[in-house]
Amino acid sequence: MSKLSFLDFGFFIAETAASPKHVAGLLICKRPAKSTTAFARNLYREYLTHSDLKAPFDRVVEFSKTGMPSWKTATEVDLSQHIFFHRLPRGGNDRHALYAFVAKLHEPVLDRSRPLWEMHVIDGLADGRFALYQKIHHAYADGVTMSRWIAETMASDPDDLQVWPLWTQKHGGHAVKRRKAAQEVAQSVWKELADTTQRAMGVGRLAAMLLLEGAKLTKNAIALPFVSSAKTLLTGQVTAGRQFAATGIAMDRIGRIRDRTRSTVNHVALTCLDGALRRYLADQGVELKRPITIQMPVNLRREGDKSAGNKIGIVQVELSPPTDDPYVRLRNIGYSLRNVRAMMDSVAPVAIESYTILTGLVAQGAETFKLSDRLPPLSNAMVSNVPGPKEYLYIKGAKMEEMHPISTLPPSNLLNITLFSYAGTLYFGLVAAEGLPDLQGLAGHVQTAFDELHACILE
Repeated sequence: MSKLSFLDFGFFIAETAASPKHVAGLLICKRPAKSTTAFARNLYREYLTHSDLKAPFDRVVEFSKTGMPSWKTATEVDLSQHIFFHRLPRGGNDRHALYAFVAKLHEPVLDRSRPLWEMHVIDGLADGRFALYQKIHHAYADGVTMSRWIAETMASDPDDLQVWPLWTQKHGGHAVKRRKAAQEVAQSVWKELADTTQRAMGVGRLAAMLLLEGAKLTKNAIALPFVSSAKTLLTGQVTAGRQFAATGIAMDRIGRIRDRTRSTVNHVALTCLDGALRRYLADQGVELKRPITIQMPVNLRREGDKSAGNKIGIVQVELSPPTDDPYVRLRNIGYSLRNVRAMMDSVAPVAIESYTILTGLVAQGAETFKLSDRLPPLSNAMVSNVPGPKEYLYIKGAKMEEMHPISTLPPSNLLNITLFSYAGTLYFGLVAAEGLPDLQGLAGHVQTAFDELHACILE
């Protein structure tokens, strides 16, 4: 058995029926040429035959009365409780129907008595398409890790017809090499001392930055948490029910803006989201007079680290002050992100992790005691950026045309947006509480904001 890290354990602490803590991927695929209409059902049946599970997909969580919970290997796994087949009806099989169906699949909490994952094969989409919805608990992996795992189970060649289900593959981080006991203990103690020193120094540095920012002696050295407006539709007590929407922008169009303005994909994407969120709030009669603040997860893994679990930090990022000029918005956001990057580079990753845990505990406390409707949230929304494969991938000859991440809602945030780049397109995946109005309209505003930026810069 292996003990959970505090960060992974936090996802269990925070999980409720109204706020499940799992992440998922929606893969939209095109059946191979000359395949039959039974292709997706046959794929489902083949999945059921792959019963040689590997960690973490063969593990269940075991809670302890005296210490941290641990992962233990399940004695038996019934694949029929993890792998499911669905067929959308004619007249209810368009993109919006698929998004609504997947949102319903995303609502229930995973059963902790079983390994915490599901695979759903969804057939009946128009034009010979089907979808795969893969759902795992956030304690198993973060978004970057899940994306890599999914990509590793796909083929780069449409003629490669072998199937490698996610749950049957060996994923990094579980094999432990044998060492001499004394050496292992010494290394563990030394690492703990080094981490504690770095953590203390880093948290102190972050605290100093926050104090300077709060006293207005610096500008955007780091965005202050818990200063976002609590009066928008985007924040409040997270409730049961989910909805999902998505849109995509061609990477070559983004690339032209990047080349002209010397910006990054993240700069362009956040500029679009800033403009879209402001237009969306204006539609609902809300006008913010201060910058929108987002929570932004950052990857804390070292180069080559392929371990499971979560190694992320979450920092607050201030977007642009109100402006009608897309180029000014882009420049403001670029300035803010550069400051955040400089801050990240100046402290140890363990300090960012500690900061994430401390601010997360405060936000979770408000959520647990149902105070999120009255207290200021950590931010207005959460936005993640997960890099994906650059080329098209295939499963048993079926082309994966789109890949959309579907995340969880953090405390006090009713909207979570994940950016995901795949095969020449940057996808914006929007998951929200059921009560948030017109989520699809917000996805449309992302396209409008990009078109305005494109016209401002290149036309």
